[in-house]
This record gives sequence, structure tokens and C-alpha cells, in this order.
Amino acid sequence: MAHRDRVMLAADIAEFFYQEADLLDERRFEEWLGVFTEDVQYFMPLARNMRHDEIGAEFTSDKEIAWFEEGLVTLQQRVKQLATGVHWIEEPLSRVSHLITNVRVLSDETCALGREVRTSARILVYQNRNETETVLLAGKRLDTVRDTTDGWRVCRREVRLDQNVLMAKALTTFF
Repeated sequence: MAHRDRVMLAADIAEFFYQEADLLDERRFEEWLGVFTEDVQYFMPLARNMRHDEIGAEFTSDKEIAWFEEGLVTLQQRVKQLATGVHWIEEPLSRVSHLITNVRVLSDETCALGREVRTSARILVYQNRNETETVLLAGKRLDTVRDTTDGWRVCRREVRLDQNVLMAKALTTFF
């Protein structure tokens, strides 16, 4: 793929990610579920402190423990739970800002399900609740997006946070 085409593709996918962030920040969670394919894998491994010669094992795999490992059904259940108004950690609702930057195309391939593009991006998620509780989550997101008749859809998301101990009381925000 030519450099110009890669840059244009990255810009197109970045715009998709920015629109997704707006859905999350505006608490439009039902609409947000529409950015995923039916077969989505939504995964956040744990980070481990490793010696320099073991750095390849810094993040747990999908065969090990993770902060979450979900599919569309579980994401739908989490959204329904938030919508009840009785989710104790999200009452009152948090104010959240998702910042996404450094969107890069890692690969662009065609598979049995269509065109899939692997991307890398940096994320910063700010969460504030009850006036004084703040959480700042920074890291990297590895997404695979599929080109569908409805536009880009996320079929795999891996969130790699830069901390291995979360200081948040609960992990209720979406990435």
C-alpha cells in the first residue's frame, strides 16, 4: 500500500474512533454497541512487571487472566446494567473523556469475512465522579476493524493500560 493511501486509511479510521469516543462521552451506550461486529473480541490483559529479557510476556494473553475478556453479549449486558440506574458505582453517573491519538495502520488484509485493518492508537481516559474522585487511565489500544456495508466495525479490541495496579474503585468505563 502506498504511503499516501496508508495515511488516508489511518485518517478515515481515526475519524471512526473519534465518533466512537463521542458516543461514549455522551453516554450513548446503546448506539456505541453498534460500532462492533457480532463476533467482537473485547479484551484488556493485565500488565506485569517483567525483567528486560522477559518483556515479551509483559501483558497476559487471552489464555490467562485479564481485566476483562468479553464479546458482544457481555457488552450488551453491561450497557443494560448501566441503564437501570441501580449500578452502585455509576450512581451518580461518571463524567468521562476519551482521548485517542497516534492512530496508525499496522496491516490491511482481506480474509473470509472481508477487509480487516489492524490499528494501533494511544488512549487517555479521564473519569470523574462525586466531585472529587478522578481516575486517569493511559495506554495503547490495538484494534482490528472490519469494512462492512455499514462502514467500519470493530471486530477485535485489545486495551493495554500502562499501569498494572488500577487505582480506580471499579472498572466501569468502556474503552
